[in-house]
Amino acid sequence: MPGEHDEPPFDDEDHDDDELDEDDRDEITVEIRGLSLYTHHGVTDAEREIGQRLLVDLRLAVGDCDATVTDRVEDTIDYGEVCQLVALIAQQRSYRTLERLCAAIADRMVSDYGAEEVWVKCTKPEPPIALPVDEVSVELWRAGDVD
Repeated sequence: MPGEHDEPPFDDEDHDDDELDEDDRDEITVEIRGLSLYTHHGVTDAEREIGQRLLVDLRLAVGDCDATVTDRVEDTIDYGEVCQLVALIAQQRSYRTLERLCAAIADRMVSDYGAEEVWVKCTKPEPPIALPVDEVSVELWRAGDVD
């Protein structure tokens, strides 16, 4: 059959892991959706004392990413590590507003990972309000420091 014995489009040995041209790097966005955490954020004392489930969505524009060529986790952002950091930020203290929590998460993503852009969304799926709603959320977008 035609193409049955064709060579793969590239050979891994063609790429030197230590030397990458600018053209070999790709712009990458790391996205995490639905990170479910039990937190103590809110305006009311009850929200801060009893706590509630919070969902966090996050996008990090990391820019040039060598991992597309090297296939090494060290050359990109480890999303497991990001989830652990977001959990720490969201659970180490109580914020009155989701806006402040989103800002704290975005600040750490820029400072710890050098993210060029960060989008954070924090959602309360069971908000403590008197009217029926599916959820409430706050979104924040921030550009990292550009040198």
